This record gives sequence, structure tokens and C-alpha cells, in this order.
Amino acid sequence: MKSPLLSLPGAVPAEGVDEGVAAHYGDIFREQRTLADGKGLVDLSHRGVLTVTGEDRLTWLHLLVTQHVTDLRPGQATEALILSSNGHIEHGLSLVDTGDTLWAHVEPGSQEALIAYLESMKFFYRVEVTDRTEDIALIQLPAGSIAEVPENVAVRETPYGRDVFLPRAELESYAAAHGPLAGVLAHEALRVEAHRPRVGFETDHRTIPHELGLIGSAVHLQKGCYRGQETVARVENLGKPPRRLVFLHLDGSEVHLPTPGTPVRLASDGGEDGRKLGFITTSVRHHELGPIALALVKRNLPVDAELLAGDTAAAQETVVEP
Repeated sequence: MKSPLLSLPGAVPAEGVDEGVAAHYGDIFREQRTLADGKGLVDLSHRGVLTVTGEDRLTWLHLLVTQHVTDLRPGQATEALILSSNGHIEHGLSLVDTGDTLWAHVEPGSQEALIAYLESMKFFYRVEVTDRTEDIALIQLPAGSIAEVPENVAVRETPYGRDVFLPRAELESYAAAHGPLAGVLAHEALRVEAHRPRVGFETDHRTIPHELGLIGSAVHLQKGCYRGQETVARVENLGKPPRRLVFLHLDGSEVHLPTPGTPVRLASDGGEDGRKLGFITTSVRHHELGPIALALVKRNLPVDAELLAGDTAAAQETVVEP
């Protein structure tokens, strides 16, 4: 979905997965500071939106996702995953129930595959799954924002801001009334600062929830069976995950950021000829912290080790304990 806000002066289109909305509107650091101050909004209208209706919606979804949702209260925000049979992360869902409808937003372009899976699991349950991406645009108001939202729209309150499921036809007028706008690069910089993993960025085909620290926030350990639960239980009770998420402070003298997939190695291990111990997942420039990144590394990598991301010096902060 291409956002109409891309036609605004100064809008620079995002690329890759986030294509369809603005990367920035001319000043990335100013946009970050605006969001950090609790002002403005982010256009996330390229994300997939779906609803689940019907009286069985919570009990049915409870059987499929990693989160406990049978007792989800109206207005209560939560996160959930759908795993493969081997426990690898396939989808991430940001959820809120309004009392008669469960709303979810997901990674751009992933909604079709997710809905196809959900439809295959309906069986005799009284539920209806609907793709709302064409008529509903997601925006995010930052934490601390006092902007009003229209009545009768779904709102998902989180510590990081309010996700507003806005009728797509109202996107331009709402943005004009409640700007300034910030692009997804500013949104990503604050996400990395907060150590928040994103499906498709911090995940690959073999990522399990423990590696990203998602136990509790997106995975409930005291609930019934769901696909992939065996892996979650085995790692929780019998061992440790093979990798862990880390936060990296990168050398600010480098002109270029290490791109996703850039190998992470020990600085003492011969530089670029050394053994690969992980890889960059997301790298950004932050308005206060400078260049920073998230990375997946081997679990037993010492927490005080001096690292290289490609040829860029990096110091790690622990996100997931070894």
C-alpha cells in the first residue's frame, strides 16, 4: 500500500520491506527528537491489518499463538507469535481486542500468508478473519502524545506509544491536524534504542523466541498447546538458546553503517579474517547515541568482548543474558 503522505513536501520514500511510506521528511534527527518528546506521528500505513470477529475469536486464537489471550480485556494490548512446528518464528502479531473485534497489525506484506494459515485452522469455530489493509491505515503516536484520536477506532496503548487503526480515507486529514510527521527511519532508531526486535529484521529462518528475549512479552509459558510449544518448553526447562540478541554501540568515526547481515567477529581474532560469531540485524543513526545496532550472536560470546561489525569497532550491551 502506497501512502498518500508520500506526496507531501520533503517526503523521501522508504525502501525494502518498508516501501510505501516515507523513510523521512528531510531531517532524520529532528524527527527522532520530535518523537522522543512525545509529539508528532509515524505513518505505518504499509503494515498489514487484519481483524478477527465472532464469539469464539479469543478461545480460537489462543490455540494458535504463543500468548495467553482467552482473558484478553477490551483495550488491553499484547503481542503474540506464530511458530513453525520446530519452534521457529514465522509471524509476529500486535493485538488489541475492542470487546467484539480482535485487531492485529503485522509486518508489511505478511498478512496474506498469515490469513491463509488462520483460515486453514478455523474448523468448527465461529470466527471470521478479514484483511483490512486496504481500508485501514496504521499510525503510531509516540509515548506521551496528547493528540486526540477519532471516536470508534481501535487504539492499542503500549509503553512505546499508541497504535491507531485509522480509516485510510482519514489518513491525510489526521496527519495534517496532528503532525509533524516522522518517517520510519526515526521510528526504527527509537526501536533499536529500546532493544525491541522486529520479525523479519531480528529473525531468520531458525530464530526461536528465547534468542530475542520474547518470553513473557510475546510468549506465555503457562498456557495450553500451540504449534512449536515443544521447542519453547525444551529450551526453557532444559537448556539455553544457541544465540542471543545484543545491542551494539558502533564506532562513530565510520562514514557507513554496517548493513544487515554484516558479520560480527572478535576484534582480537584477526579482524575480517576471524571466525564469524554473529551478524548485524538492524543498524541506525541515533540523535543522541550515534550509530547503534542490534545483532544476533552466539550465546557463549563473552559479554565484555571487543567486537568488529565488518570493519567497524563495536561494544555490546546485553539484551538477552548468555
